[in-house]
Amino acid sequence: MDCIKMRHEDLINKCVEHKHALLFAAGIATAIVGKKVLESKTVKDAATKGMADVMAIRRDAEECFEDMKQNAEDIVVDANAETKKEIYVESKE
Repeated sequence: MDCIKMRHEDLINKCVEHKHALLFAAGIATAIVGKKVLESKTVKDAATKGMADVMAIRRDAEECFEDMKQNAEDIVVDANAETKKEIYVESKE
């Protein structure tokens, strides 16, 4: 058991001595795995669905904004009409 423990300690010490090389190798491995993940059909499908959802939300928001803008314009026109009516009625008297 002590022999196995000693081997683990030696391995850990060697890893600590070469930590920069291990970090470099880990970076390369991460890049390779990341590239494979990003190129997968599942990720592409998920990204496409996400983009479609965002576009649908944007369209809905634009429609809602347009409705609010039209309602606000109607309120302004009605308010101006009331003001003009009041001015016209007062000037007749």
